[in-house]
Amino acid sequence: MGRYLIRRLLLAIPTLLAIGFVIFAILDLAPGDPTANLPLNIPPETREQIRRALGLDEPFLIRWLKWMQLMFINEPLHVIESMFNVCIGDCENRVRVVSWAGRAPALDIIWGRLPQTMWVLGTAFVIGILIAIPTGIISAYKQYSWFDNLGTFFSMVGFSVPTFFTGLVAIVIFAVNLRWFPSFYDTTHSVDWTSWESIWKQIKQMIMPVAVLSLFNAAALTRFTRASVLDNLNEDYVRTARAKGLGERPVVTVHVLRNSMIPVITLIALQIPGIFAGAIITEQIFRINGMGALLITAIGQADVPMVQTLTFMFAVLIVVFNLIADVTYGLLDPRIRYD
Repeated sequence: MGRYLIRRLLLAIPTLLAIGFVIFAILDLAPGDPTANLPLNIPPETREQIRRALGLDEPFLIRWLKWMQLMFINEPLHVIESMFNVCIGDCENRVRVVSWAGRAPALDIIWGRLPQTMWVLGTAFVIGILIAIPTGIISAYKQYSWFDNLGTFFSMVGFSVPTFFTGLVAIVIFAVNLRWFPSFYDTTHSVDWTSWESIWKQIKQMIMPVAVLSLFNAAALTRFTRASVLDNLNEDYVRTARAKGLGERPVVTVHVLRNSMIPVITLIALQIPGIFAGAIITEQIFRINGMGALLITAIGQADVPMVQTLTFMFAVLIVVFNLIADVTYGLLDPRIRYD
């Protein structure tokens, strides 16, 4: 296992270099100028000086190498320093990726938006998994029963109906007509864990967006879990376990479930980076000032450094969680060996 992890980590380096090159090249060729939002009365000479200060007059390859140095060295060092409250090297004068629109380090702006996204998307993702996996297992075990038909109905509804529709319906019913919950998410609210009123306000404003996203996340995962469990219920090793006198509970939980979880783990691992990317549509509907809204704003403002940082961060998360999924396969299935 150790050698496999080392090989995968070494392979991840050229993978991320290639991804970084593609991201930088595409966004560098896109229209956008950091001086576009400056006042019109600024002389052209001043605009050109600003462009030179940002390094935009340098060749493409030089700018890409400098950007990769920031992504692989400077920004990770800043994260480590922030987490452990230490200073590594010349931390005060370290060059970082600066947002054109925000006029601040892009990663600092991202960290400021991340808690709002994690409150809603993280909670919705966990609830979706807790609903989907048991529902899929029971639906497969009791195929064509009323529970299976009901689960299939809600799965198809959750997967086929877009979140902007379910979100607007939830706002109209529960916020406008019944007045149970607020129609938008108050991103300025800071939870005071010593005050029940503050905690309840946070819960109330999370209920609708979390419910909408949980339904959407659980829909596909339920169908995927059901199909995987059905495939394993008809395998020879299941019939052998039953013939040996094992009860249904150990047959399902020990034999069927472990093998069925391998493709489900793959789907979950691919969905986890989506938590950090943000639910763009849902965030727009409920006015959540999260990562999805940040990405849309950055694209609208032609904030190339911010879009590059966000996109590369999502790519890193996908590579990392794919590695975690591969390692998890070996824990679930003893037949899988990496050494």
